Amino acid sequence: MKPIWIVDDDPSIRFVLEKALARENLPTRSFTHPREVLDALADVVPGDPQHQGPQVLVSDIRMPGGSGLQLLEKVHAQQPGLPVIIMTAYSDLDSAVSAFQRGAFEYLPKPFDLPKAVELIRRAVDESQREEVVEEGPGETPEMLGQAPAMQDVFRAIGRLSQSLVTVLITGESGSGKELVARALHKHSPCAKGPFVAINTAAIPKDLLESELFGHERGAFTGAQTQRRGRFEQAEGGTLFLDEIGDMPFDLQTRLLRVLSDGQFYRVGGHAAVKAHVRVIAATHQDLERRVKEGGFREDLFHRLNVIRLRLPALRERHEDVPMLTRHFLQQSARQLGVEPKRIADAALARLEQFAFPGNVRQLENICHWLTVMAPAQVISVQDLPPEVLQGPVPPVRAEPPSAPVYAPVPLEAPAASAALAEHASAPGAARAPLAEGLPRAADMPPAWAAPASVTDGSGTGPVGHGTLQAWVAAVEAEALQLLEAGQPEVWDLLTRRFESGLIRAALLATHGRRMEAAQRLGIGRNTITRKIQELGLEAPEEG
Repeated sequence: MKPIWIVDDDPSIRFVLEKALARENLPTRSFTHPREVLDALADVVPGDPQHQGPQVLVSDIRMPGGSGLQLLEKVHAQQPGLPVIIMTAYSDLDSAVSAFQRGAFEYLPKPFDLPKAVELIRRAVDESQREEVVEEGPGETPEMLGQAPAMQDVFRAIGRLSQSLVTVLITGESGSGKELVARALHKHSPCAKGPFVAINTAAIPKDLLESELFGHERGAFTGAQTQRRGRFEQAEGGTLFLDEIGDMPFDLQTRLLRVLSDGQFYRVGGHAAVKAHVRVIAATHQDLERRVKEGGFREDLFHRLNVIRLRLPALRERHEDVPMLTRHFLQQSARQLGVEPKRIADAALARLEQFAFPGNVRQLENICHWLTVMAPAQVISVQDLPPEVLQGPVPPVRAEPPSAPVYAPVPLEAPAASAALAEHASAPGAARAPLAEGLPRAADMPPAWAAPASVTDGSGTGPVGHGTLQAWVAAVEAEALQLLEAGQPEVWDLLTRRFESGLIRAALLATHGRRMEAAQRLGIGRNTITRKIQELGLEAPEEG
């Protein structure tokens, strides 16, 4: 990894940061004034380990050799994606505002808490590595983003359909990206060189929709002063995307069915048949089977459209894609507004992942536009999120059918655990009773993957639930109490390490050692799981 560059005229600050970062296995390089930094940047040779640039720059704001803010501007002119942390003993408003306006990653007032400073530098390193991945990727903006299994199924379907002109029906909630899928189907099809024409059948009045679709002849109705080509003719040799097909008036459904059956149509007021060499892709957020049963949609048209059906998942069903989409939309918003892209804190990302997103991807995109304009700092925190996110409901945990055997911990009866804890807590101090033998210590408990998941909540009616969670919490409380009363030092670190070790081992086992997938399932970053494996001394299975 490239070194952390530290710029400060105070040798004690440099020494403290160097030692703290060395304990974290983070290499450093120190400078006393900005001119040295600029000279070192001029000597950087990409790919040469002897002349590496910085991974992160940590700079004082006021130094005899120049201003940290001026250095920030010059460094960003050469390396726009480099995170720069500004330190200052002068914690005034102007300094903070100037630092963020000039693109600082974060503003660190002196004197600072050393562990917090190291954690901040860690976050900047993670951000820097993410930026490097983005820079190494293709320059073109991706058509669609998604790592969730449901989205991967959609991508595979688009790939399989790439050599076909078959009619496709796309279903999914409003704002989930149905038109993006339609455009991708067109782009990767034999008719990609032809036009892509989209029409929202729910947005056009009924008396105008027929003319919009099929065109009209001159004099066909009042105001028709010239002949007009409809969307079918405009899409000749390409793709016609009929959005919200479920809202199409019933009489127009008959005309559409005829076009799909015969491959020809008549303009409004016309008498000559017009051939239609068009691929049709339709989309709806409605349940068309139910609409057919209710008599609102023709059954024969439904079967004509439903040759291949693609279901686009709601955003709440692919919450693991929220961080990637959020960063993408923040970058996109910044480009549109001509401003520096904002970054988002892990806690704010976690809150976004918990949000139900009734408006799906479109709502997330709008939120990112709002944050780009309204968030006061360069790094978006939880309190910067809009009210609908902070006050919105958190989606329930969904029980999905597993594709492979799912495993769960052997439950500990909650009443027994609670009783043992209560008995232990109420015993006299001098003759405090030992914990019940039936309450296992964390070190002795079987790993979370040891027993197959046929465990219920005690009622026999559902999966592991509140009772098991209650027992687990009681077991942790009991062991913590025992350790504290025995005078064990650093109980927090001890139990946290056990907990994290168990989680990571289980995730690596479930993913056959694939660290990136394990990190995604746990909801943490790739760099975080790698660091934890090293810190905890875990022997991770070989990645497969």
